[in-house]
Amino acid sequence: MVLTAHQPVYLPWFGLFHKIALADVFCFLEDVQYQRSDWNNRNKVKFSNGKPDWLSVPVLKKDFLERSYMDICIDNKDTWRRKHWFSIELNYCKSPYFGRYRDELKAVYDREWEFLVDLNYEMLLLFLRWLKIPTKIVRMRDYSFKGKKSDLVLDMCRQLGADIYIFGAQGKDYADISSFHQSRIVPYFQEYKHPIYPQIHGDFVSHLAVIDLLLNCGEASYDILMSGNITRSELELWSSSQLAS
Repeated sequence: MVLTAHQPVYLPWFGLFHKIALADVFCFLEDVQYQRSDWNNRNKVKFSNGKPDWLSVPVLKKDFLERSYMDICIDNKDTWRRKHWFSIELNYCKSPYFGRYRDELKAVYDREWEFLVDLNYEMLLLFLRWLKIPTKIVRMRDYSFKGKKSDLVLDMCRQLGADIYIFGAQGKDYADISSFHQSRIVPYFQEYKHPIYPQIHGDFVSHLAVIDLLLNCGEASYDILMSGNITRSELELWSSSQLAS
């Protein structure tokens, strides 16, 4: 069984969906400490001038660095929903697949959200459905994982019955590889290769929110984001070689 996990992020990038597509189970890591200047409440889209720019969800900042993601409230005194939708509509209305996804995406921005985690979770489910990624989703809040960083991930693997765990590339900075091997769990560190795809508004810009891919490429988006990267069968073969050694 292949497992991966990630903290809640707003308008996620392609690499997250590659990880999820490789896995049998994805754990939504909502009960961890909120991070400053991370991707939890922001990401970039391409503007009509051809340059990337941020869409950021404002959050209430009182004691927010001591709080779990689950407890982070959106600052709805700011008209961020109107601003974000205006930016998306203005900059993507001429993209080939804007009409296909417009109504469902707008419905997200028409709804008032109290907690950032709820917004990010619903967006994640929406994009997974559009990409036709059937991976099972579980939520950290429904379990009692123990430990921090590498120990937390290892305990999650044990409780969920994982044989392989997919880390992001930065997992190498904190993963205790030997403890995974001792538990007969194979850690894999993703090295995502970003694809180039058709884009409106001038020269290609990489590392944008997944909506840039979807609105430009529609049903081809899944194949594009997976292209040039490890497949599930390749991951299983690699894992078997690791266990054999």
